[in-house]
This record gives sequence, structure tokens and C-alpha cells, in this order.
Amino acid sequence: MAIFGPLAAVKNQLASDARFAAALAYVEEVLHEGSAAHARIGRIAAGVTDRLDLSGGSFALEQVYEPRLRPDGFFESHRKYADVQVIVEGEELMEVEDISRLVVSQPFLPERDLIKYADTAVASVLKMRTGDIAVFFPEDGHMPSLRWREAGLVRKTVVKVPVG
Repeated sequence: MAIFGPLAAVKNQLASDARFAAALAYVEEVLHEGSAAHARIGRIAAGVTDRLDLSGGSFALEQVYEPRLRPDGFFESHRKYADVQVIVEGEELMEVEDISRLVVSQPFLPERDLIKYADTAVASVLKMRTGDIAVFFPEDGHMPSLRWREAGLVRKTVVKVPVG
């Protein structure tokens, strides 16, 4: 099931899983104000997503966007990758529900590693702020990038970690 919280807590949960080593090293750098990675994300224009390849088959999608309203969101999951979603700056809501409790609305698209699900009103809600991390595994249906309190840009990176 999903893991979420500040970097120290997430690192403790994933410390024994070698698949996440490169992702966690990258996340630590990204969250360190004054690092080159933090500055790089700070320069990304709104609406842009940049890809950065990491070791071990992992990669990061560094992005800046305005969170969407809840009716514009959708639940998704992935088979090949776990998502390590990191709020570098800003805030958003994320919802999460085990995929066994969701109804598939769009079958698996291998080229996008994506399954979409029908909406549900009973998912758990995560209130994510600057420095927070959420890790979603293949069994975690998730709806990220939702507006929380006020409109404003979110600077975020999503690290895709191979799970197969």
C-alpha cells in the first residue's frame, strides 16, 4: 500500500529496497534548497514536463502545473513502475484507493503504463505540502494533482521506479 510523508519517514520505509536507491538519492537532492536539482525545477515554466534519466531504469518527470479541480481528475495505476511523487513547492491533494476496490474504465495501455478507473467517493485523501512524498505501488489507484485550498503553481517531480 502507499507510503507517504516527509523524506526521512519515506526513506526509513524504503531503506531495504534497493530498487528505490537512485530515486531516494535524487529526491534528497531535489528537496535540498540550493542544490542544482532544486534550482533546475525552479526554472521550469508552467505547463512543462522535463524527463531526467536516473540509474537502474528509473527516471524522473520534473513538472510545473496548476492543480486541477476534482471533477477533472481521474484514478490511475501502473504495472511496470511505482510512482514516487514529490512536492518540491506548493500544495495539492492526492486520493488513493486499492485497485481491488475500483472499476476499470480504460484497460491497460502498455505504451503509457497506465490503467484508468471510474471515480469513487470513498478514497483516502492525502494533503500534500512542500517537501511531502507519496509512493504509489501497482496496487494503489491514485488521483494526484488536485487543487487543495487555493489556486497556485505546483513544482513537482514524479520518479518512476521499475517494480518488475
